Amino acid sequence: MQHRRLGTSAIVVSDICMGTMTFGSQTEEAAAHRILDRCFDAGIDFYDTAEGYPVPPDAKWVGRTEDIVGRWLKTKPRDAVILATKVSGPSHVWFKSPKRSGMTALDRRHIVTAVEESLTRLGTDYIDLYQTHWPDHDTAYDETLEVLDELVRAGKVRINGCSNETSWGLMKSIATAEKLGTARYQTIQNNFSLNNRRFEDELAQVCRKEGVSLIPFSPIAGGVLSGKYAGGARPEGARFSRYLAMEGRQAAMGRRFVNDRSLEATARFAGIAAEAGMSPVTMAVAWSKQHDFVASTIVGVSAESQLDEILAAADLVLPADVMKAIDKVSREIRYPMG
Repeated sequence: MQHRRLGTSAIVVSDICMGTMTFGSQTEEAAAHRILDRCFDAGIDFYDTAEGYPVPPDAKWVGRTEDIVGRWLKTKPRDAVILATKVSGPSHVWFKSPKRSGMTALDRRHIVTAVEESLTRLGTDYIDLYQTHWPDHDTAYDETLEVLDELVRAGKVRINGCSNETSWGLMKSIATAEKLGTARYQTIQNNFSLNNRRFEDELAQVCRKEGVSLIPFSPIAGGVLSGKYAGGARPEGARFSRYLAMEGRQAAMGRRFVNDRSLEATARFAGIAAEAGMSPVTMAVAWSKQHDFVASTIVGVSAESQLDEILAAADLVLPADVMKAIDKVSREIRYPMG
């Protein structure tokens, strides 16, 4: 397992991170702990969660993921685990957290409340990476960054990051931190995969020039790149099988990930992987890690058996001909997720 630095901070992490958003909904605690143990034994030392997990968001189980991760954390040396979690962003975005009656925000009260509750559920006195789950471009960054800085100074948080942020928002946050003299965002956690390369358009340059690390989520495009939705298949229990049967924002998200263009691109990527002698999942994870602006790629599973193809990407570097073939597909099927 290779290791990389998060931004310009002192924290160095494995280049694969285990995401936990299914723990407590799709994945029961015993299975979740087996998954976490296997990752730890394989050399993964970086784990990502959120106060609003598991997904889909629901008041009946919100916070359960941090509880599950916290009980597992007690079985490991605390300083051997780099732990990331998130405070829910504003309630007017598509991902409405059930926390605080759905009235979440990035002001002082909500951030202080959120971090104290997360520390309790996780059973620890500090969080390595604390992230804003969704930005709020209509609220001044000053208040958000000032309270996050106070958490760092108090020793409750080591470094801060953002998630689902834009180029403008990331630059605005950096400029604000410089103006105020506060700790800045060291990481950004955004969607990035073979089927969604929009991060490369602008945000990658911000990361390179400003020393911010991307920790991408959904490198397998929510499971789509595994091929399980090929030919119109709707596997029972799969996330987008459920979302496509729903209405509103979940259905819209399902159609974004699973559509004719994304499935066509997926089929072509699968052909490249087969010719290279690996699974499409392994190729997708390896590709995600193989960028200079990426520190660690966040993977997620709902069953331990799904780890095999992911862990096969550890230390794997895709050869130039495979990268060239991938780029050709991306040029010919641009932005398959819109």
